[in-house]
Amino acid sequence: MAPKNHKPFKRQLQRVRATCLALPDTSEKLSHGEPTFFTKQGVFAMFANDHHRDGHVGVWLPAQPGLQEALIEEDPSVYYRPPYVGSSGWIGIELPRIHDDALTGHIREAYRLIVSKKKRKKRT
Repeated sequence: MAPKNHKPFKRQLQRVRATCLALPDTSEKLSHGEPTFFTKQGVFAMFANDHHRDGHVGVWLPAQPGLQEALIEEDPSVYYRPPYVGSSGWIGIELPRIHDDALTGHIREAYRLIVSKKKRKKRT
C-alpha cells in the first residue's frame, strides 16, 4: 500500500486549525492519534485523516438533533456519519468538498453547541 500523501492532509488540517484556534479559550491536543480541539467544556472538533483507512479527510463535529441526517441526505458527497461519535449525532464533513465559509459556520456552531450545553448543565 502506498504511503499517505501528506500535503492535502496538511492543507486541510490548517483550515480546521485556523478556525478552531480563533475561537475563545480553545486548545489543540492529540486524541486517538488525531488533532482534536477542546474548550474548557469539552471536545468540539476532531480532525480525521483517513481514520482507519476510511478514505475521508474530514472533521467530526457535534450537531443539533436531526441535523446529521438532514445534511447527509442533502449532500452525501460532503457529509457523512463518522464512526464512534456518529451514533451521538456528530457529523463528518469531507474537507476537500466544502468551502471555507460553510466549514467555518459548522465549526462555530459545534463550538457554540458544546459551550452552551455545558453551561446549561452547570445552572441546574
